[in-house]
Amino acid sequence: MSENDGITHDVRSREEEYFRQKDRELVENLRRAAHVDESRRALESSSGIHDPAMLQELEALGFTPDTVSLLPIVPIVQVAWAEAGVSESERELIIQFARERGIKAGDVADRQLMLWLEERPSEEVFARATRLIRAMLDESHGAGALSLDDLLKHCEEIAAASGGILGFHKISAGERAILGQIQSALKGR
Repeated sequence: MSENDGITHDVRSREEEYFRQKDRELVENLRRAAHVDESRRALESSSGIHDPAMLQELEALGFTPDTVSLLPIVPIVQVAWAEAGVSESERELIIQFARERGIKAGDVADRQLMLWLEERPSEEVFARATRLIRAMLDESHGAGALSLDDLLKHCEEIAAASGGILGFHKISAGERAILGQIQSALKGR
C-alpha cells in the first residue's frame, strides 16, 4: 500500500504543478491582454481613429501612442524620397515641421523619423499610412488640427526645397507624380 501511496502522491503532485503552471499562464495572458487593450485605447485617443481595423493597421505599421504623431509626416517623407534621397534642405524642413507638431529631439518619435530620413520606408508603408491619415482626417481632427490643405502644402514645400535652377522647375516630374498620388489618396479619388 505504501508503494501505491507514493505513486498516487507523485501523480497528484504533478497534477498540482500542471494546474499551477496553467494558472500562471492564464494570469500572464490576462496581463498581456490588459496591456494590449490599454495600449490600443491610448493609440485611439492619440490618433483620433476609432475604427478597430484601422487601429490594428496602425499597430501593424509599428505606430504606438508615442509615435502616432509621425503619421501626418509620412507623406512629406515620401515626397522627400521621390528622388535619389533626402536632401539637407528637405531634411531641415521635415525636422522643423516635426518640431512644430510637438516631436521633441531625441524622443521615440524623433528617433523613428531620423531612421526614415536615413532609410527609405517601403511603398507599402507609404500607401497604408496615407490611407490611415485619410481616416484620421475623416474621423476627427486627430491629426493635431492639421488640415488636408496644410498637409498638401507641406508636401509641396518639401518638393520645392531642393529643386530647380534659378527658380525654375523647382518641383521635379517624379515629385509631381508623388504629390498627385498623395493628393488623390488623401482626397479619396
